[in-house]
Amino acid sequence: MTNWTTDELQKIGNATELRIASLRKDGTVRPYVTIWVVRAGDDIYVRSAHGTENPWYRRAKTSGEGRINAGGIERDVTFTEADQGVHADIDDAYHAKYDRYGAAIVGTVVGDKAALGTLRVVPRSLSK
Repeated sequence: MTNWTTDELQKIGNATELRIASLRKDGTVRPYVTIWVVRAGDDIYVRSAHGTENPWYRRAKTSGEGRINAGGIERDVTFTEADQGVHADIDDAYHAKYDRYGAAIVGTVVGDKAALGTLRVVPRSLSK
């Protein structure tokens, strides 16, 4: 694994939407699904709206690898668990970025229940 560049963090963090795709068992990329994305510190996070049963979330968590496209950045990534101590910062980032869409929709990606469906998105090495 590697780290995001400052430019990647800014572009992905500023993107309103992110397209996410997990890898199948045979290594091929599934079709993209469009979701919201936030930056907290030097990390990128996504959350499954309405819980952990969303198909894209289950596939990403099972696969552990995939590809994202946001803000003009397309990268192969690894999906990892978020540290417990970062969930308040992720909630704050979702509120700051998406509250303009209304409390009902933002409420699907903030709070304790939403925290269960959080994935940290980490870039994979380009040499892999």
